[in-house]
Amino acid sequence: MTSDAGPGEVGERRNVSDAAGVVVLGACATWSLITATVREGRPEGVLLAVLAVAAGFAAGRICGALLPVAAPCAGALAGLGLAVAVPHLAPGPQIVAPLGHAGASAALLTLCAGAACCAAWSTPFPAVRLALGALAVGITVSAALLGSTSGFVTCAAVLLCSLAAGRMSNRGLGIAGFALAAVTVTGLTWAVAGDALPAGLTSSLEGQLTPHRIDLWRDALHLAHHNAALGVGPERFGELSTTATRTLLSDGKPHSALLQQASEQGVVGVALLGASFCWVLHALWRSPRPTPVVLTAGAALTALATIATVGNALSFTAVSVGAGVLAGLATAHPLADESPQEELKVRPRNGRLTP
Repeated sequence: MTSDAGPGEVGERRNVSDAAGVVVLGACATWSLITATVREGRPEGVLLAVLAVAAGFAAGRICGALLPVAAPCAGALAGLGLAVAVPHLAPGPQIVAPLGHAGASAALLTLCAGAACCAAWSTPFPAVRLALGALAVGITVSAALLGSTSGFVTCAAVLLCSLAAGRMSNRGLGIAGFALAAVTVTGLTWAVAGDALPAGLTSSLEGQLTPHRIDLWRDALHLAHHNAALGVGPERFGELSTTATRTLLSDGKPHSALLQQASEQGVVGVALLGASFCWVLHALWRSPRPTPVVLTAGAALTALATIATVGNALSFTAVSVGAGVLAGLATAHPLADESPQEELKVRPRNGRLTP
């Protein structure tokens, strides 16, 4: 489940991945400042999101190195507690439930399920692994009890992917699958916004996404087409969108990270958003952690990317921090090395996973 590379080669790969992350996140912050200056926008939201991801990633790397089992378990419990205690994560008024806090809650619960599964794969003790697996199942059930249908679906998907990850010896195939899934959702979202799908499929999707969200997407795409280079400026969508200005309680968001970047920061903003996701996948691919941990985290982060593509999840600091923490945990190098012999203990035997 791990490569045969020596410590020096692994360290070099990690340095390259870390350097790429610094460049990508720095470019995201710099471009937001440039577009805000030219278009008189407000870059604070983007800068806060970048800082939240960077801080979460650093914290995850440190905690994952010191406490590879306890840290993701604590993160899962903390996220679950936040989702239960503060169900309305949005700081402002809501338009329609699926557009605001529901997406953020689904994203947070998905990250919690992923963290619990990562903790389960990190322990060599069968009883502890079983308890942590039960925690992941409990988080999934909690999503249903909280009324988050999308959260229940994505948590269940993460659980299934985590079980499948225990049987995979080639993490590259899993990483490629996550990339393909993200590209598919991105293309479908863009096609819906551009009204490029067959009428029957569009009508079906409108019933799930709500016509109001589709109208916001179309406004965002229209602004992107007329301001492809620089966009209209960070946080200016609400001022220029016809749908948003006509809504009594609008939060000024198109409720799609992809289309928000396209409309507010242009083609470069979209490219940087894609580069951020590619960096996370590359960091997971080069991670020294066992393949089940890596692929489980990848599944959770891909599910988050899906939610963010069709919702407003990344506008919430708790979600951005959680994504960074999970990525950091899954790419940390534990002080007590997980050797290949230890990883053999979780290989499937007689059709089932055994310690």
